[in-house]
Amino acid sequence: MKVRVRLTLLYGIAFFVAGTVLVTGLYLLVTHTLSTQLTGKSTLVVGTGPGASSGVAATGKTGGAGGGPAGTPPSAEQALQQIQATTERAKTSTLHTLLVESLLALGVIGVAGGGLGWAMAGRALRPIHTITATARRVADRSLHERIALDGPPDEVKELADTFDAMLERLDQAFQGQRRFVGNASHELRTPLAINRTLLEVALGRPDASTDVRQLGATLLAVNERHERLIDGLLTLARSDAQLTEWAPVDLAEVAAHVTAQVGDEARTAGVEVNGSFGPAPAAGDPILVERLVQNLVHNGVRHNRRGGWVAVHTAVVGGSAELVVSNTGPVVASYEVPGLFEPFRRQSSDRVGSARGAGLGLSIVRSVVRAHGGRLHAEGREGGGLVVRVALPAAAPVPPAAPPAIASAPPAGRNENQA
Repeated sequence: MKVRVRLTLLYGIAFFVAGTVLVTGLYLLVTHTLSTQLTGKSTLVVGTGPGASSGVAATGKTGGAGGGPAGTPPSAEQALQQIQATTERAKTSTLHTLLVESLLALGVIGVAGGGLGWAMAGRALRPIHTITATARRVADRSLHERIALDGPPDEVKELADTFDAMLERLDQAFQGQRRFVGNASHELRTPLAINRTLLEVALGRPDASTDVRQLGATLLAVNERHERLIDGLLTLARSDAQLTEWAPVDLAEVAAHVTAQVGDEARTAGVEVNGSFGPAPAAGDPILVERLVQNLVHNGVRHNRRGGWVAVHTAVVGGSAELVVSNTGPVVASYEVPGLFEPFRRQSSDRVGSARGAGLGLSIVRSVVRAHGGRLHAEGREGGGLVVRVALPAAAPVPPAAPPAIASAPPAGRNENQA
């Protein structure tokens, strides 16, 4: 059960226990009071003195209660018994009425108290709901948001302030990490560019020996791999940051462009690339979205087998712009899939030691999806390979404007330059 239900039940049980104690005490008090007062009055009625004869006469209108002949006044003992019997009946009726009405009142007020307890529990838990909602938004988007709870300095306010302080420290740590990665990547680009230039000049000399050319080609390959690694780190740091500028982007156009670009590499690897590009308008950073699609398609081509295929599909599904990239390849166990999206990780926990990439492709995909507030799901394909499904918040398609007198661009989703 939720906390609000438990609190409501706790309030209700406490109320009913207190009400039961109150009704029981009131019942015993009324019982004692009636017994004392009615016994005293009965004694006064049958006592000696001027009021005794009138009391006896009043109780003897119907004849002898003790079996005497009609018209015979009852004795004092018989009158006392009659008065006590009448008093006991009145007492029982009064207590019964008191008990029934008290229990009914307790039930009605108990139901009202349960409703009041539900409302009070909701009001008491409202700050907790605020903290939970903020924590969810922070987990899904960025660490820049704060709870900033208003109210008296109680336990809930202290919890919210502690959570804000934790978010502040985490935000500073992540910002420092992004700055370090960005600065280090920028600083490393310069010496790598110089190394590439020197190697190209050395290889271009006509008197370069065969060993020098072979060594230079190897060093150029290593240098190019380091450049790809640095470029991947820069993209990863940028995608982890909060997006401040959003622009319309169609996943169908991006996927078609990337698929056309990867054609030469796919033919060299003996992999067939095909696609089904339905309109999928979204909003975000076009450069990051293009890098996301590039990484998924290139990952499908490089981690494949000769004679395999890569399928790219875009569409709008359930209010989201969806991109699905599936490919053949080695069998991927279900427990290995989450590790593929960690930096510098590949299948079977291989470290970076392959010429197929730097091990940052799927990590960048995950960071870009998070920066756009989207969803990412991957699973091993039966028979080998991987199926990656990306869903980004869909943007409302812009209706085509009426064509002006001069030539204008074709409507979205068509390309007149295509065959």
